[in-house]
Amino acid sequence: MEHAEKAASLFAQGLNCAQSIFVAFSDVTGMDEKLALKLSSSFGGGMGRMREVCGTCSGMFMVAGILYGEGTEKDDAKKAQHYKRIQQLAEQFREQHGTIICRELLKGLKVTSTPVPEKRTQEYYKVRPCVRFVRTAAEVLDRYIAENPQE
Repeated sequence: MEHAEKAASLFAQGLNCAQSIFVAFSDVTGMDEKLALKLSSSFGGGMGRMREVCGTCSGMFMVAGILYGEGTEKDDAKKAQHYKRIQQLAEQFREQHGTIICRELLKGLKVTSTPVPEKRTQEYYKVRPCVRFVRTAAEVLDRYIAENPQE
C-alpha cells in the first residue's frame, strides 16, 4: 500500500509517529504538508512523549476526522456515528498489536517520558517496533477509506 510505504519512509526520515501517518495522507485530506506537520507534531510518543495513545492512532483519527467528521457535531447521531468509526479504527489496530497505548506497545524496551526525543540511530531502528505501528495504522486507514467512500 502506497500510504504505508510513505509513512514508514517519513518515520525513517525522523518524523514522529503521528506526523508520519498524518503527512502520508495529505494527498487524501488535501492538507498542506507543512501545516500537517505542525498540526500533528504534538502527538508523537503517545502525545508529547507521555506514552499515552500511540501517535500512529492519533494521526489515523485526525485523518478520519478530516474525511468523515461533520465539523460541528451538533447532531448527536452523527457524533455517535463518527465516534463509532474511531473506535472501529482503534479496534483494528488493537487486533494486530494488543493495545493502542504507547507505553504498552513499547513494554520491555527502555523508554522514558522525558520531553527529549531519542536520537534516531541505526540501533534505535533495530530495536524500536514503531515502524510496524506506522505501517499498521496506514494499512488500517487505507482499508477503511477504500471500504467507506466519502459521501
